[in-house]
Amino acid sequence: MERKIKLLLADDHLMVRKGLRFFLETQQDIEIIGEAANGIEAVRLAKELTPDIILMDLIMPEMDGIEATKELKKSLPHIKIIILTSFSDQDHVLPAIRAGAEGYQLKDIDPDELIYTIREANRGNRHLHPLATNQLMSHMTEKSEEEERKLSLLTPRERDVLGEITLGKSNKEIAAALYITEKTVKTHVSSVLSKLNFHDRTQAALYATKQNWFEDQS
Repeated sequence: MERKIKLLLADDHLMVRKGLRFFLETQQDIEIIGEAANGIEAVRLAKELTPDIILMDLIMPEMDGIEATKELKKSLPHIKIIILTSFSDQDHVLPAIRAGAEGYQLKDIDPDELIYTIREANRGNRHLHPLATNQLMSHMTEKSEEEERKLSLLTPRERDVLGEITLGKSNKEIAAALYITEKTVKTHVSSVLSKLNFHDRTQAALYATKQNWFEDQS
């Protein structure tokens, strides 16, 4: 027989924990090994009981679900954490995903969907509520638009210079590649740093590379 998924419940509402336990214990492949009423208790019990998965509420006394998730991902990174909450806005979704949660579901979720989320998390797969996914996509779109705005601040020649900087070239090498003087290169570099609000060319190069601004460069 396949080993059961060991589950820890973390929610400050007793009735919520009772309801979850009542339903989840009907599943042959899931075993509830403990309950926590706050984040501190969740961290302590996780270290004692080593569950496979924690169903984690976000708003709890003493330590909330975000902080508990961060703490657990540092000390017990193999434990999968599924956020189960009533909040679906960016202020809750994004911090939870950044903290390392493998799943994000709302408390009005269909029971079968919750079971699916638990099993997927146990396999190492993320599964998010559609509203949480929408928030992530919206955030990525906003971020993309912001990066495009930053890039648009640069003139074509400044972009050329920045592209050469990302290749690790010196001012002399950039000047030779673009057929301009070193003095002109220095002027463009200063302008790029000023417009993008960076202190040095290394920061600018790392940022441009991270944003894939020059990914087609050979």
